Amino acid sequence: MSRRLKFLIAVLTLTLSACAGQPERPQTQRQALYGLGERAAEAAVTQPTWSGPTEEVVLLLALPEIDSDLGVDTERFRETLTRALLAREEGPQVLDWTPTMAEARLPDNQWLLESRLRAEGPALILSDRELLPYRLELALRRPGDAAPHWTQVISGALDASAL
Repeated sequence: MSRRLKFLIAVLTLTLSACAGQPERPQTQRQALYGLGERAAEAAVTQPTWSGPTEEVVLLLALPEIDSDLGVDTERFRETLTRALLAREEGPQVLDWTPTMAEARLPDNQWLLESRLRAEGPALILSDRELLPYRLELALRRPGDAAPHWTQVISGALDASAL
């Protein structure tokens, strides 16, 4: 067998063994939260009953409440959710909400989106990773209203190695 053929067989063998290895883990917190942000954005845009086109809706994102046990950065989560909402085709406009906005009268097309990310039990230890069960609670309300117009709960688990 020629030297070149042996080299190609070795390269092919290494490539195939790499493909058969463990699935790639998320490398950053952004990647770990990406799927969660996508699921939350999908629910927040498609499930509430809007009075007009969603492109005319303005979602005001409140600072998320996040359990410290999860090790998720609050600003990183809000950024991920914002990006997921803005990426939606025919999606809403998105602004960060601040408590001073509660004092002003806001147009009817503006809605406050609140989120709470809670640890949902102890970490799940697998042979190759640790998973952190979570529960994401979303609430959509008009600023100043006590009762939400819409709520949603999303459950899952985050890969702790990416946080």
